[in-house]
Amino acid sequence: MPGRGLTALRVAITAFFALDGFLFAGWVVRIPDIKHQTHASTGALGLALLGVSAGAVLTMTLTGRLCRRFGSHPVTVVCMVVLALSVALPPLTRSAPALGAVLLLFGAGYGGVNVAFNSAAVDLVAASGRPIMPSFHAAFSLGGMAGAGLGGLAAEDLSPARHLLGLTVIGLLVTAVAGRTLLRCEPPAPPERAPARTATADGKARRGLVVVFGLVAMCTAYGEGAMADWGALHLQQDLAASAGTAAAGYACFALAMTIGRLTGTALLARLGRSRTVIAGGTVAAAGMLLGALAPSVWAALTGFAVTGLGLANLFPVAVDQAGALAGSSGVALASTLGYGGMLLGPPAIGFMADWFSLPAALTSVAALAAVATVLGVVTRHGFTDTASPGRRSG
Repeated sequence: MPGRGLTALRVAITAFFALDGFLFAGWVVRIPDIKHQTHASTGALGLALLGVSAGAVLTMTLTGRLCRRFGSHPVTVVCMVVLALSVALPPLTRSAPALGAVLLLFGAGYGGVNVAFNSAAVDLVAASGRPIMPSFHAAFSLGGMAGAGLGGLAAEDLSPARHLLGLTVIGLLVTAVAGRTLLRCEPPAPPERAPARTATADGKARRGLVVVFGLVAMCTAYGEGAMADWGALHLQQDLAASAGTAAAGYACFALAMTIGRLTGTALLARLGRSRTVIAGGTVAAAGMLLGALAPSVWAALTGFAVTGLGLANLFPVAVDQAGALAGSSGVALASTLGYGGMLLGPPAIGFMADWFSLPAALTSVAALAAVATVLGVVTRHGFTDTASPGRRSG
């Protein structure tokens, strides 16, 4: 594929990543309004929200098979249409069971599109010969920040039904424009694999490495889920921060993660993938220990930001490497494990906080970041490392 075609394809895939984050964040900020509308108790709402997780996990493996059969580009478009249409449905429900049912569909679209566009991104990364996967995940983060900001403004003037219907319209318009490029272009053929890559190419070794990369994704996503649900409470409850300062805790984490991903391509080009995972896990472990155990609010906020920088590129690298080894099936497995980590994090932190304390429970994020570091060290020869253009390392 000519360079101009690769650029157009990269723009289109980036648009899908940004749209995914935008739609998901737009839904999340209206959850309190939907809870009030459905008269759901906290427990009933929690069960209904499991529909998103269940739909995503159930769909991810199936999407990998669909990508192998039909190609990642059309599957991306179809799944994004499902996601865009389903985001308008929650305000139409009047009970928790009905909400759970429509969120099952929403989760299916969300899980499916994540596997499909990550598969498309893996193909493009291989064809371009540059470690650009973090830039796609940065677009997701930026889309999420935009969706949350717009949703906060819309909540003052628009009902959930009008707001989320507007998201549907935006989603379908972006899909129509970016989807034309995806549907016109065949996935680019990756260059011939280098001998160092094929040395580990037997089936068992491949599957083992894909599982390891999935575990790295899980360790990373565990930290993201934990920070989203428990970071603010730790600042407010344990360090006596004000509500506004506590809310800034996750903002520091998310902003640092976005910055880390925006600079991830340059970092990967300089260090290579294995060293990036090892360094990132080490930095995240140190940052989370500071964030969890610091005696002051500002030290904890610094720790949260350092954690975000450390975790930023672990998930993109893990998905990229799983896809490079096993195509859409590898992306599906790594994404499923990663999403499982995001689901596991918040309740696990809650149980540990009951048994010990919230600061002690948050150190589990540091522990899993350290596990990701160890996995990076143990499997460093399984990475397709690029330390600088045209030269392999590791």
